[in-house]
Amino acid sequence: MKIALLGYGKMGKVIERIALERGHEIVLKKDEFNTYDGLSKADVAIDFSVPSAAVSNISAAFNANVPVVSGTTGWLEHYDEMIALCNEKKGGFISSSNFSLGVNIFFGLNEYLAKIMKQFDSYKVSMEEIHHIHKLDAPSGTAISLAQGVIENSGYTNWTLDEAKDNEIRIEAKRIGEVPGTHTVNYDSAIDSIEIKHTAHNREGFALGAVVAAEWLAGKQGIFSMKDVLNLQ
Repeated sequence: MKIALLGYGKMGKVIERIALERGHEIVLKKDEFNTYDGLSKADVAIDFSVPSAAVSNISAAFNANVPVVSGTTGWLEHYDEMIALCNEKKGGFISSSNFSLGVNIFFGLNEYLAKIMKQFDSYKVSMEEIHHIHKLDAPSGTAISLAQGVIENSGYTNWTLDEAKDNEIRIEAKRIGEVPGTHTVNYDSAIDSIEIKHTAHNREGFALGAVVAAEWLAGKQGIFSMKDVLNLQ
């Protein structure tokens, strides 16, 4: 399979190594200094860039009739535009805040716990996410996905980085050293606390998941999620 890498930072380099190990060919390594030359040769594009470049990268791929796996976060105000373009071009698209198998299991656990805790209003939910100092967006896309998982299965209506109101989930975002990613969901009451936590030890899980998603997406049309890739429906 021929892969175009849209974004060639630390994650892009890990994705490249794993893709090559799995027998794939890299036909484009797009960074801020080069063009999209070679994109049209790809069977699938993997976008791990920066928020300011994501829309251009994804658009270029759809316009070249190349399906896209995107792990960039911080650009979702343009998500509906990209969905519309994907449908217009009859493309394939997977956008996820996190591609790791463990995190996607964690998403399911988070939703299940939220359903249980909905009936116990003495507990207040909050979240903490910790990432490396190079991460540009806050809170992380994974933290937002976790918050949405709670909101869709409880009485909460919003998340905030500030002091939370009764119907809001406070997310505390920390940027420390080279931490790959740690996410914690807390339910606190006056008498006890319940906590679920996912800790990434390195970038390998994110990269492997993205390559597996690209392998799954190649040749498909439509809008999909990691639940489809991993059969976690």
